[in-house]
Amino acid sequence: MVRTQDGHTRPDVIPPRPHAHDFLVLVYVERGGGRIRLDDREWRVEAGDVLLVAPGEVVTFDEPDLPRADGWSVYFPPDVIEPGDLGAFLSWRAHPLLFPFVRGVAGGAQRLHVPREQRASFVEHIVAVDREVRERRDGCNEAAIAHLTLLLVAVSRLAADVSDDLVLRDEPQLAAVFDAIEAGFRAPLTLADVAATVGLTPGHLTTVVGRKTGRTVQQWITERRMVEARRLLAETELTVEAVGARVGYRDPGYFARRFRRAHGASPLEWRRAGARNQ
Repeated sequence: MVRTQDGHTRPDVIPPRPHAHDFLVLVYVERGGGRIRLDDREWRVEAGDVLLVAPGEVVTFDEPDLPRADGWSVYFPPDVIEPGDLGAFLSWRAHPLLFPFVRGVAGGAQRLHVPREQRASFVEHIVAVDREVRERRDGCNEAAIAHLTLLLVAVSRLAADVSDDLVLRDEPQLAAVFDAIEAGFRAPLTLADVAATVGLTPGHLTTVVGRKTGRTVQQWITERRMVEARRLLAETELTVEAVGARVGYRDPGYFARRFRRAHGASPLEWRRAGARNQ
């Protein structure tokens, strides 16, 4: 973990060529901005932006613009947060604090935005982890993990507040899309349904959402359903079939396949693993 440019820690050396990591990466832009290329997609970042990069993503830092940015990069292996062997079927993607990094549902990285009033506390979490890692005092590992956990809690809350954040960023059209998904994801919901709710044609809606978020409407519907499915599996004793029905999947087999694709485990396996680690 390092801070770029004028921070008190040593600057990171970012490879100028495309490269990939086998660990989780969180990039926070504190000031300035620039361009970052992830796989074949270019992201323009600004102050307050958080980029979450899953293992295997190909990253290219665009040198002409990125030096204007001042921020932090945090990278760590998944087992720092989830130590031990949860079984071959259950990957790090099933952990609720790491799920915002998941590629499986939407593909690629995720970009979130920290509201201005939350940025100071967000940076405090990063600084605290950095201090523990650098100073290596007694208990530093436990303290660093505790601060990292608080950072990931903040990230998870940002991921859950996408619609509110879009309103704050003057994106009422996108916020209306997320409101429509929130209102309808528990029942069968299609691109055409969302388009009709927000007053756009399906083709226009696809273009708008894809250009501004890098994801399709259907991918956002699926992600919202998976969030609720995980909650129900963890907090209730509903059958897997009942959970699927409550998040819009009438076919239990299709629900199970979608869940496994996103989490690397079946709904029942995910529930059992969570129970073992309580």
